Amino acid sequence: MQQPVIGYHQDEEKHWVAELGCGHNQHVRHDPPWMIREWVTSPEGREKMLGHQLNCVKCDEQAPVDERPAVVISIQVGKPQLMDVDNPWTSGFIKEPTMEPTWLGATNLDGDEQADLVHHGGPDKAVCVYSAVHYSYWNEQLALPEMNWGAFGENFTVSQLTEQDVCIGDIWSVGETLLQVSQPRQPCWKLARRWEIKDLALQVQKTGYTGWYFRVLKEGWVLPLMPIQLVERLHEQWTIAAANQVMHDNKTDWKSSSQLGALEELSSSWKKTLAKRVDTGQQPDESRRLGLG
Repeated sequence: MQQPVIGYHQDEEKHWVAELGCGHNQHVRHDPPWMIREWVTSPEGREKMLGHQLNCVKCDEQAPVDERPAVVISIQVGKPQLMDVDNPWTSGFIKEPTMEPTWLGATNLDGDEQADLVHHGGPDKAVCVYSAVHYSYWNEQLALPEMNWGAFGENFTVSQLTEQDVCIGDIWSVGETLLQVSQPRQPCWKLARRWEIKDLALQVQKTGYTGWYFRVLKEGWVLPLMPIQLVERLHEQWTIAAANQVMHDNKTDWKSSSQLGALEELSSSWKKTLAKRVDTGQQPDESRRLGLG
């Protein structure tokens, strides 16, 4: 399985090891007659290969991940811009990576803005997060060579962690900041329109590879390759994956909807949707959000 390179280190014998987004490590330069990758020998070559795909045999073998902390591989910011001159729309979806220290405030990263302030942004959606683990799947499914970090409009691209590993209310640290998980990310039509794949938002929702949002409990500076570490877990049963199941798949499970909606740490928008479901039995029409209406 193809996995992205997110970093490097040297082993005890000073051989270079690539750190892959799946959590596995892979030696990338060996003595003859084994494969020699010349790009490994220079800092410029190694930096250029960050984000590129290598075949991970350990993934194929379903081997456990190697011991190393999850990190924020890449940080992206962007401001609203006009898209598609012929059929114009404005979005802050397209973001550019930044390698500089970036201030993370109560509502957003410095330099990051949203065009639609009704459905995006605000304290409950200060940081959009996506797992690097999913990129290999989408690269295989969609065959879009330009899908680099930030392709899903995320601010943080993180290694190792997926929707199975992160729970509503979790508090995570990145550098000096403290961040709390507020809700899963709900993919919308802008993702589909950006990549010109009409049902892409629906595909993302069905796979459960949605990503999630952080609210900011403590502001501070963040930088790519900083570790992301769990500080406190409040609701271990309510993973992002479990929340997605209730919201999108098990819509008539009133008990679970009520329990999820009662979590103090859940975003206000999700609380409102779930309360309406439980009280009236009404479900929101998702077709417009997904771009299928």
